[in-house]
Amino acid sequence: MKITLAGILQRSEAKVDDLSALKVLVTPRSFGQSDQKLFETLQKSVGEVIYNPYGRALTSEEVSDLLKDCDGYIAGVDAIDARAIENANKLKVIARYGVGVDKVDLEAAKSRGVTVTNTPRANAQSVAELALGLTLSLLRQIPFATNQTRNGDWPRIKGLSLEGKTVGLVGFGMIGRKFAGLLGGFGCRVLAYDLFPDVEAATDIGVELTALGTLVANADIVSLHLPFNKNTEKLIDSKLLSTMKAGSYLINTSRGGIVDENALIEALSSGHLAGAGLDVLSEEPPLADHPLLKMDKVLVTPHSGSHSDGATNAMGWTALEDCLAVLSGREPKFKVV
Repeated sequence: MKITLAGILQRSEAKVDDLSALKVLVTPRSFGQSDQKLFETLQKSVGEVIYNPYGRALTSEEVSDLLKDCDGYIAGVDAIDARAIENANKLKVIARYGVGVDKVDLEAAKSRGVTVTNTPRANAQSVAELALGLTLSLLRQIPFATNQTRNGDWPRIKGLSLEGKTVGLVGFGMIGRKFAGLLGGFGCRVLAYDLFPDVEAATDIGVELTALGTLVANADIVSLHLPFNKNTEKLIDSKLLSTMKAGSYLINTSRGGIVDENALIEALSSGHLAGAGLDVLSEEPPLADHPLLKMDKVLVTPHSGSHSDGATNAMGWTALEDCLAVLSGREPKFKVV
C-alpha cells in the first residue's frame, strides 16, 4: 500500500466537526519533526492536543496522569500497562507510532474497549538501512578507524568485505525482506528463518529459507528481525550463540529482550563472536556502566532504526490517520486489537 499525503489528509479531515471537542495525547518525540503538516492536521482536527512534556519515553504513572480525559493517544515507546490505561476514562484509541506493541497491555486495552493500532510498514526501509549500516561499520571497523585517525594515528586496518558473505535473517517479515533486498547489491548469500515464511517473496529476492539451527551455523552475519513476545524472549541464548560460526557477527535492530545479554557478553569476551551491532538493549537507556558499552567490538545506537525523515513521516501519518479514524467511528487500517 502506498500512503499519499493527499489521501490521508482527505480521509483524516472527513469529519473534523465531529472531533472538535476531543483531546489527543501525542508522546513520540519525532512526531512532526520532518513535516509540520502533521501538527497542523491534528490540531485542526481535534479540540485539544497535549504533547510529551518530558522529552523521553514515559513511565506508567506519567502515562496515567496525562491520559486523563484524553480520547485518543498517539503513543511512542511508553510503558502502557493496565495501570496506565485504567484511569483513562474516555480513551478510545492507542495509535502506536511504530511496529512493536510489546509495551502495550493489549488485554487491558481490549477489556476497556480501547482500539490499538500500529504502523507495520512505515519504518521497514529505515530499519533495514540501519541494519546494513551497522553491518558495514563492523566489517570495515569504521568507528574505530575514525577515532584513531582523529587521535592522530593513521592505522592500517584489515577490514572484511560484505561481498561473498552469508547473511542470516532471523525473521523474514517486512523489515527482513527490505534488508534482503539491500543485500542483493553486495553479492551475498542470504538465508532466512521465519515461523510463517513468505515463500514467494523469498524466491523473488533470492533468499534461501532454512531452519534456525542451519542458519546460525552457516551465517557470517546473523541479523534479528523479530517481534518481542513470550516466544522470542531471550531466543538468542548461550546455546544458540555457541552454535554460531566462530568469528561471526550479531546485528539486532528489533528488540533488546530477544537477546540474553549476559550470554552475548560472554560470547564476545571469549572471542567466539567477532562483534555485535545493537540498536536495542533490554533496558533503554542503559546504565553508563553497561558492559556492552565498554566493548570496542560492539556498536550501540540509541534505538534509532526508525529515526529517519521517511520513516517518521510515514509513521506519523499512518498513526494519525488511524487515530482519527477510530475517533470518527471508522475502521482503522492497522488494527492490532
